Amino acid sequence: MSLMDRVERAQQRAGASAAEAPVVAAPPPAPIPELSPDQFAKRGELLHEFRLRLQDEVMGTFSTLLDVANPAELRAKVAVIVERTALAHGFAVTGAEREGLINELTDEIGGLGPLDALLLDESVTEIMVNGPSHVYIERAGKIHRVDSHFLNDEHVLRIIDRIITPLGRRIDAASPRVDARLPDGSRVNAVIEPLSLVGPVITVRKFPAKPVMVDDLIRFGTATPEMFDFLRACVEARLNVFVSGGTGSGKTTTLNVLSSFIPEEERIVTIEDAAELQLHQVHLVTLESRPPNIEGEGEITIRDLLRNALHMRPDRIIVGECRGGEALDMLQAMTTGQDGSLSTGHANTPSDMLRRLETMILMTGYELPLRAIREQISSAVDLIVHTARLKDGSRKIMNITEVFGIDDDEILMQDIFTFEQTGIHEGKVQGSLTPTGIRPTFMGRFKASGIELPPGEFGIPAEDLAKPTRAGKRGRWSGAEAEALADVSRPAVGQGRAVTAGGMVYVSSIGPIDPETGVMSSEIKAQTRQCLDNLKMKLEAAGSSLDKVVWANWSLRDPAEFEAFNEEWVRAFPGDAPVGQGTILPPLQRRAGFRVSIGVIAEA
Repeated sequence: MSLMDRVERAQQRAGASAAEAPVVAAPPPAPIPELSPDQFAKRGELLHEFRLRLQDEVMGTFSTLLDVANPAELRAKVAVIVERTALAHGFAVTGAEREGLINELTDEIGGLGPLDALLLDESVTEIMVNGPSHVYIERAGKIHRVDSHFLNDEHVLRIIDRIITPLGRRIDAASPRVDARLPDGSRVNAVIEPLSLVGPVITVRKFPAKPVMVDDLIRFGTATPEMFDFLRACVEARLNVFVSGGTGSGKTTTLNVLSSFIPEEERIVTIEDAAELQLHQVHLVTLESRPPNIEGEGEITIRDLLRNALHMRPDRIIVGECRGGEALDMLQAMTTGQDGSLSTGHANTPSDMLRRLETMILMTGYELPLRAIREQISSAVDLIVHTARLKDGSRKIMNITEVFGIDDDEILMQDIFTFEQTGIHEGKVQGSLTPTGIRPTFMGRFKASGIELPPGEFGIPAEDLAKPTRAGKRGRWSGAEAEALADVSRPAVGQGRAVTAGGMVYVSSIGPIDPETGVMSSEIKAQTRQCLDNLKMKLEAAGSSLDKVVWANWSLRDPAEFEAFNEEWVRAFPGDAPVGQGTILPPLQRRAGFRVSIGVIAEA
């Protein structure tokens, strides 16, 4: 029988089998038990050579095979190629090996080759290809090596091209890295030479076919139902939230769940490098950045999209991840009408997240003073939700931390909830997210937003007005809105004390808090006027007055604000002003949000 006759008979046999039975993925070729280890190794080398021959054959007819839409017909054509190559080069293969090779080639032509089986495995959460011969997966938070491989570097490159070409992206020596996504939303990163020294590298962060919901995270032990109820209230009250954590700690999954708490009627704009957020609200606009083309033109960055989003009338902006100068635009959006916005960032702790924000803002190239940067952060960010992947592979919310002010150029934070580990049971970390006993300054925001908290308020302690609090004034909650937040703790400093002795009245430092409302302005001039009003009342109660002041001491937070302070001081003492001196505000008054305080000596 001639070679052509044998090929024709093989084609008829393959076509008949494809028509009679549905296309079912065959199991991978099983090892031949009667072979010794050395013989089995030689068998593997033989099959590898056969695969390389098949690769050449497929590449010669690749464009024709791509036009085949029917899976059964494609499988039949691939079976012919396998049979023809085996006959032409004298390869003897078993039936199981033959079926395995047909499956590999079919996946290679119509899918993503060795990645297809791993992508279909729902237990796999991440796929890592380190060159053609080393493939790893993450399953249940643990990394394992799998018995999958590519033929060579060119094979891996073809799979990368198949992923990125439909997205209009490219990878080559001039642009050796790329971020992309699969049709199911899974995130893909690829790196090639000269950046990678081990061959082409692919990392796939898989997205589950069914989006992870709150109930799923509760079942996984990420946090308790009460904690998610608290976070839901924070999102509905339009607090600005950053989700921080290390690589693979569950930041994006947590951000997805937090985003699901946004009311349906609000307009949401999401901005990402590679779209992976899975929001289900109807009024949603999804924006994706674009790398430069081969001429180096046409790039659209996250910063460009953020600026454009401000012209799209968003109620909330969600940035998948802040990595650079876009952090400044994100913070400005949070403080200019898009409150309730969310984003993520890589960091090991909540305090590290704030330091990273500072660094990212400096990456813009603007020569901003560090204090201005920190004031911007403290007035924009309300809450940091910190996630982590523990040693047992589980992912937990470790901290819910409030950012509440700034003191001596240091951003002030306090943990509202922290994860307390209680032990390890059967290799699993045990513990829960519990309240720290600190009441956040934004609790009044819930009442102002009409949000009813459950009895016990998630274990947060009740307000104690008589107890001093280290939480200073937040610019975000100042002004008219602060009047609605009746349960924000009032600072217990700045009330002053008057002592009469030797015909003189000595008044210790008077702060700028309105004694009736407890409200304090953020402006230096307004604070100075309030200090003088409070001083006048204190002197009159002691039988004296402003015109009897003979000596004064004023303390300023920033000496550069003296001119503004002095304008109000001169108005209060239009004639000869009393002798006095200036000092720097003590730390306690700084924490209370004061910009000025005044103490005097007056005639009784």
